[in-house]
Amino acid sequence: MDINPAHNQSVEDLDRDNIFHPFTSPSGHLNTGPRIMTSGAGVRVTDNRGNTFIDGLAGLWCVNVGYGRQEIVDAIADQAARLPYYHSFASMGTEPSAFTADTIRRMAPGNMARVLFGCSGSDANDTQVKLVWYFNNLMGRPQKKKIIARNRAYHGVTVASGSLTGLAPVHAAFDLPLPQVVRVRCPHHYHEAEQGESEEAFADRLVAELEATIVAEGPETVAAFIAEPVMGAGGVVVPPPGYFPKVKAVLEKYDILFIADEVICGFGRLGTPFGCDYFGVEPDMISVAKGITSGYQPLSAVLVGEKVWAAVRDKSDHLGVFAHGYTYTAHPIACAAANANLAIMERENLFANAGAVGAYFQEQLRARLGDHDHVGEIRGIGLIAGVELVRNRATSQNFAASEGIGKAFAAAALENGLIVRAMLNDSIAMSPPLILTRDDADAIVERFAAALHAISPQLSSAAGA
Repeated sequence: MDINPAHNQSVEDLDRDNIFHPFTSPSGHLNTGPRIMTSGAGVRVTDNRGNTFIDGLAGLWCVNVGYGRQEIVDAIADQAARLPYYHSFASMGTEPSAFTADTIRRMAPGNMARVLFGCSGSDANDTQVKLVWYFNNLMGRPQKKKIIARNRAYHGVTVASGSLTGLAPVHAAFDLPLPQVVRVRCPHHYHEAEQGESEEAFADRLVAELEATIVAEGPETVAAFIAEPVMGAGGVVVPPPGYFPKVKAVLEKYDILFIADEVICGFGRLGTPFGCDYFGVEPDMISVAKGITSGYQPLSAVLVGEKVWAAVRDKSDHLGVFAHGYTYTAHPIACAAANANLAIMERENLFANAGAVGAYFQEQLRARLGDHDHVGEIRGIGLIAGVELVRNRATSQNFAASEGIGKAFAAAALENGLIVRAMLNDSIAMSPPLILTRDDADAIVERFAAALHAISPQLSSAAGA
């Protein structure tokens, strides 16, 4: 325990007394206190008491190249020494941002024309909403403003992106969502399919429901559809085969933009550069963050397709400047980190590693855990996985939230040296760094199984209640 001499307090106490933690119970945190992380190397992190953990979540789905990459550290330090900051307003620019934009635009699926940088996935999706509205105003369609998002989606927590998010806690007591957001069904076959319904039939029903929603709202009022290729915080939900190409066909029919939220899936998580590559669909606009710098610096970006860019370029002169952006848009240190990070990914072929080791990881999870009485579904692609714990495998019945199964499992995993994240329906999420080896994957599965064994009495008690 570290003591701050000026306050005669531990760092844990300083944290409790001063920091307002996101996605944390305020009262619970005061009782249990923080766990202070102090170092990291590869796929592991160490706390201030010397405990080392496999980071099964890569921070928050983001440390793709792993911890301790000196090449990124050196790029940050070098840029800080030469030019720590300059803005991008009024046609100003820096070398790192130009290189980052060029790299990710060429990497991205679809016909992307320009890159607008931000600081987080939330602000990227807020920007998407504003761009969609701006675009339709320029096109003389002031009523075409509604955005369709899906139940259980996570798109951020700012006012607009929080409205797009389909998780109740993000809305509760915040006066969200905004009225322009229209909600459709989550593409989760395990819970949402009708009895005996195939994945293909389920996908067809989802697409039919989407089209019916568009018609009911009025196509002249619906501007965009936003989706994560694989849902992250909603429980690692993989859509049924054929879903996205069929969705895209409906959107094109009604002249509705497709926004791909690639904040988690982008930069290799599924074993492909972007999640849209895996599913064979081309979006009109793309949001990225997280893996763009592997979390070494805050950076996000909106990739704007040619259709939207052409309207902004050709129809906005009467408005003067494009009046959106941030003090830290295209921050040179963040972009220097991105350039070093992306170079590592390319040199070490990490997308392919995520695909190959990811396939092994998925196989081992199913082989070791698939027959457990309280494992309902194991799902994922590449190096993103979810294991859903259930009361009854035969009926897919979940435990009551009040039973705290997910929280208990995450605590048991931590005791066994593994960091995971418990989410909706006691779905346990993992998204380890893309440098994962087969030995690391085996270690994660072993520690996961040990945690499951540790809470077996609680599972049995809750299932029998």
